[in-house]
Amino acid sequence: MQPEIHLGPVTIQTFGICFALGFISCGALAARRFPEIGKPRDWAYESLFAGLIGGLVGARVDYVIENWHTAHRDLLGSLFSGSGLVWYGGVIGGAVAVVLWAWRRQFLGLGLLDYSAPLLALGYAIGRIGCQVSGDGDYGIGSHLPWAMAYPHGTKPIDTRVQPTPIYETVAMGLIALVLWRLRDRLRPGILFALYLVLSGVERVFVEIIRRNHAVVAGLTVPQLFSLALVAIGIAWLARASKPLVQPAT
Repeated sequence: MQPEIHLGPVTIQTFGICFALGFISCGALAARRFPEIGKPRDWAYESLFAGLIGGLVGARVDYVIENWHTAHRDLLGSLFSGSGLVWYGGVIGGAVAVVLWAWRRQFLGLGLLDYSAPLLALGYAIGRIGCQVSGDGDYGIGSHLPWAMAYPHGTKPIDTRVQPTPIYETVAMGLIALVLWRLRDRLRPGILFALYLVLSGVERVFVEIIRRNHAVVAGLTVPQLFSLALVAIGIAWLARASKPLVQPAT
């Protein structure tokens, strides 16, 4: 694994490269999608920029929170350091920024959610590539499978062979992104996002079975509990959407 690339005096974080590639890829899809739904193509670049800034801020804040035991000694230095980005913080920060942008453009609603569904899946898939190449600790349990890997040079090194769960998630979420993209014009408003909640939630529940996270309730990890909540919301959404609309009596 290669957490950093050194080009003379310049050090580049491989996770940061994947972070940027995720936004660029999502921006390319957005640039195609907005004209399809009758919106200006420039909105793709505006939303991309908003998501990028919010994502960077969120990733940095999440990193400081998770590493408070060391970061609090040099809070400003930790906030503005060139290393240390957390994917979930980036997703949350980016989502908040995009929602604010959509509110300004009067684009809040089911249209925004459906537009975001394949982009979120694609961005997550590429982000997991960053976890894999940087070796940031998102590993699975020990394994003797032919494709099991060790991460001796990762950000969080490990010498024993483990399940390469970031690869599994990249493949799974990449396929989910493809399915959602293919269905983007075939479903009623809101259904695409509900499918995203169900599919992404199920994916994470199963991957967690071979992850190293500790169980907290009923043998389930925190990510599993969160994912099950998303699945429940998505299923309830789909069930409600499948009911025929009641026509008012005339």
